[in-house]
Amino acid sequence: MSGAESEQTASAVIGGTGVVGSYIIGQLVRPGERVIALSRAPRKRAGVEWIRADLLKPDKLVLPAFSTLYCTADAVLLADALPFLLNSGAKRLVAFSSTSVHTKQDTEVAEEREMIHKLADAERRIVATCEERQVGWTILRPTLIYAEGRDTNITPLSRLIRRFGFMPLVGGAPGLRQPVHAEDLAIGAIAAAASQAAVNKFYSLPGAEILSYREMVGRIFDALHLPRRLISVPPWLWRAGFDLAQPLFPSSNVAMGIRMMKDMTFDGTSAVRDFGWNPRAFRPIFD
Repeated sequence: MSGAESEQTASAVIGGTGVVGSYIIGQLVRPGERVIALSRAPRKRAGVEWIRADLLKPDKLVLPAFSTLYCTADAVLLADALPFLLNSGAKRLVAFSSTSVHTKQDTEVAEEREMIHKLADAERRIVATCEERQVGWTILRPTLIYAEGRDTNITPLSRLIRRFGFMPLVGGAPGLRQPVHAEDLAIGAIAAAASQAAVNKFYSLPGAEILSYREMVGRIFDALHLPRRLISVPPWLWRAGFDLAQPLFPSSNVAMGIRMMKDMTFDGTSAVRDFGWNPRAFRPIFD
């Protein structure tokens, strides 16, 4: 392969230091593909060309040529930077958004409503930029992402359980969930990039199982080899006592607890059909 062809078939990854992005890089490097990774701080990894880049300053980005762009970073930042990122050789974009654009539309928290509005607008702008540049796009919306020890969903719950030995569940937490592993998302993203059937489409990417929030938390207890100590808290008590409980859940808000009672499930059939989506069951393993 000539140098020009090698550059032209390279893949660029935004968010390569993150939980999903790092798995994407690992999957791409393994067969020997040339990978360009963007991050605000310089990193080193065999087979990867790291470019120092800040999406908040997109006009200063200078990138080598690439054919496929993966983005696991904030879609709002991507939407602003994308016109500066797409080079003349770019053919495909696979970007991550979130199923939150559907599940949090009716949230009672103003900050969440604003976030969802910005995310939905970012999706629209990403699509418009790609279509203007004639770049095939795919936007992936995962459900609840986990990667043991690294994520911001399951891992914080595991730390609370280790610390206190019990878990309060609002209303018994019957709401349905589909946790999905970050590595499966990376594999799915690469498969989507290679699939003509996935061009110019949105996909929900749920995990393999539909579990109640209560059962999901129970499996975290199991993974930690601890007895399941699940305490049902009435919604009114959660609301009334949230200010006292928040120090135990520093990144939470009232709505997060209330959502334990809400079903948040999605159909991944189209992803299975178009690029072989095949996630694992939820059986986390903690060291």
